[in-house]
Amino acid sequence: MADELVHYEVAAGTATITLDSPHNRNALSAQLRRELSTALANARDDDAVRVIVLTHTGPVFCAGMDLKEARGAGAANQGVNEFPQILEQLWTSPKPVVARLAGPARAGGIGMVAATDIAVAVREATFAFTEVRIGVVPAVISLTVLPRLSSRAAHELFLTGETFDADRAAAIGLINSAVAADALDAEVDRYVKALTLGGPKALAATKQLLSSPRPATPSDGFAAMNELSAGFFASEEGQEGILAFAQKRKPSWVPQD
Repeated sequence: MADELVHYEVAAGTATITLDSPHNRNALSAQLRRELSTALANARDDDAVRVIVLTHTGPVFCAGMDLKEARGAGAANQGVNEFPQILEQLWTSPKPVVARLAGPARAGGIGMVAATDIAVAVREATFAFTEVRIGVVPAVISLTVLPRLSSRAAHELFLTGETFDADRAAAIGLINSAVAADALDAEVDRYVKALTLGGPKALAATKQLLSSPRPATPSDGFAAMNELSAGFFASEEGQEGILAFAQKRKPSWVPQD
């Protein structure tokens, strides 16, 4: 549809979700939130999708919440109330999510970047937690951002609202890599191809493992982790992977070129 703000396309096992609202810097308006949530649900439910790429049109990845819609609304009617669902969809997606940033991200946009599994940005991209500078709190996004950042960096950047570049974002763990603009698509493709080599069920279980609370000591976790590991070695997917390795071929889940 010509008036849609989020485009959804599937090809070669990859669902590409594109934010296309450049007139307001891809701000998280009600329509964009609704369409983005639907696209993420479609990707989750489509067995043909192995990896999700979240990208954008225009010079800005996402400017955060739509402040025009926020003006004059009471707490119960603020659009931010719908934002946790989107962050939850990104964070818990059984399919790995890669963020592709050809431009800046601010506030809620950074929350989405942090909720993805892998994020790649051009070196010219900038970031800022601008909430305190307009008198609000980066509360919702803290749940995805803080697990990524060092405590010192989080205190500095959340409290000052200062702008930082993509190289700093990579250094503090917010993104995986900062690259030249002409290398962006190749870097995203490299990650996507690597992710599609993993078994779908193994990837989903590994994502869950990565976000689970750590046991107090290794000894406290060995029994549960051994059960998980042994179960996957014996599973249909695990056995296919083992057989493919022995036969020097790609496992059945790898998308065909």
